[in-house]
Amino acid sequence: MAAKRDFYDTLQVAKTASQDDIKKSYRKLARKYHPDVNPGNAKAEQTFKQISAAYDVLSDPEKRKLYDEFGEESLRQGFDAEQARSYQQWARGRPATGKGGAQWSTGGREDLFANFRGGPGGGGGGGINLEDLMGDMMGGRGGGGARRGKARASQGADAESPLEIDFLEAVQGTERTLSLQSPDSPEAKTVRVRIPAGVKEGERVRVPGQGAPGTMGGPPGALLLKVSIKPHPLLKRNGDDLDLPVPITAGEAFNGARVQVPTPDGAITLTVPPHTQSGTRLRLKGRGVPKKGGERGDLFVTLLIHLPTQDDEAVINAIKALEAAYPPDFRANLHL
Repeated sequence: MAAKRDFYDTLQVAKTASQDDIKKSYRKLARKYHPDVNPGNAKAEQTFKQISAAYDVLSDPEKRKLYDEFGEESLRQGFDAEQARSYQQWARGRPATGKGGAQWSTGGREDLFANFRGGPGGGGGGGINLEDLMGDMMGGRGGGGARRGKARASQGADAESPLEIDFLEAVQGTERTLSLQSPDSPEAKTVRVRIPAGVKEGERVRVPGQGAPGTMGGPPGALLLKVSIKPHPLLKRNGDDLDLPVPITAGEAFNGARVQVPTPDGAITLTVPPHTQSGTRLRLKGRGVPKKGGERGDLFVTLLIHLPTQDDEAVINAIKALEAAYPPDFRANLHL
């Protein structure tokens, strides 16, 4: 039997830890074991998944409360806390002898749930069959015993995992190959996932059929990839628009010019009007982030005049001549 996981040990916190302490420990461990930091390290990747699963439970006050009370049983699809508590009360009031003289313990949570799921030996051996118990609780009759209720198929729970992508990947869309490890299978499964163009920070990309398995033949849940986006050294995003600073020379600003400007779709030639001031913004329509429905935002280019930095005599004389062209009251309108 697989060893029971302790989510508090996984996150290296005490059971009395605050939500803030849990978050801090998760972030520290996630940075250490993230697959992008440990490429090709299967052990680190598995540890990262365990950390994420533990945080998913302990970061949610309601899930944490149920986990503290019932352990991993509370994570099972369709788990009913009130029903489990009723069973606990019922089980504690029963004698310590099962049908056929077999013994079971009612003193421990793990033993209790082992019986709750149904033990070996069927109707003549130790353990309580869940279907028999549910038949009793729901008023089943006939044949001198409980009538078994009809089990229904249930869809598996959704699973969530972080995914970090580059800025331009978020703008243009991308595909990623993920290695998914199911707790029920020793071998990892490879899945190709498409990240749509225009995805935003914090959005979740749904991958159907890659979550927890269903019960009684039900379909599996989905995998939810929570996207985080690396910042770009030049581009900034503002909704569906992009901002790009572009340096120009003093001569280009004064005389006007045609300059090459990079965009997510490739370089284009931009016309700088004569007498352009530093900070002027020019709009490139439809060169921004794709929107739902096929339209795109715009790319705004901010022109910034850069002066030479070398102490060359010709440059110094040119600056003096340029300075002489300014009016004496150049900043006359600068007031609050």
